[in-house]
Amino acid sequence: MFSDVLKPIACESCGSATSQGRPEENCRMDEQFQIVPYDPSWPVEFEAEATRIRDALGAIALRIEHNGSTAIPGLAAKPIIDIQVSVKSLRPLKAYADPLRTIGYHHLPHPDDSFCPFFHRTSIWPHTHHVHVVEAGGAEERRTLAFRDYLHDHGDVARQYEQLKYAAAARFAPKDDQAREAYAQAKTEFIERVIARALDAGYARESL
Repeated sequence: MFSDVLKPIACESCGSATSQGRPEENCRMDEQFQIVPYDPSWPVEFEAEATRIRDALGAIALRIEHNGSTAIPGLAAKPIIDIQVSVKSLRPLKAYADPLRTIGYHHLPHPDDSFCPFFHRTSIWPHTHHVHVVEAGGAEERRTLAFRDYLHDHGDVARQYEQLKYAAAARFAPKDDQAREAYAQAKTEFIERVIARALDAGYARESL
């Protein structure tokens, strides 16, 4: 656990005191990425959303995992629940895109659709949930879970990642898709280095 980040902070957007750093009602959410201390409710939020996704996708969803920073106890993160959904085949995309649309998810076309189509809820920023669809048993499924599990087991590396996120959040504002992509790219080198280390060490585990 990272007790050094479990403290009340001001809203990253307006500076007002908030609960767990959540934005005030009139905050301007386009001014800065919101990084908040770990919230123990995040796993609960994941479980609730996983049930909605499972109900929508039925047998299409072979595996649903909580991934991303909100899946790491004690790690500060953007308050967005990242979810990895494993399916037998990524094509046709319509097979899972249409059911996900019925529960509020919007597909963002991207070259990464070839190995990890991305969906978000709500339709506009700030998002509350991200869904990443991957091929069951494929390389992308394992890479994502290896990164999650390695951070879970290595608090020093998780803290380094946390500091990198704060630095990237200070550089970029989430005003559009391009800016949000730039924020993600600022973390890529670190993430790839950790994934390589995790895979060499035999990650990912089947479950936490």
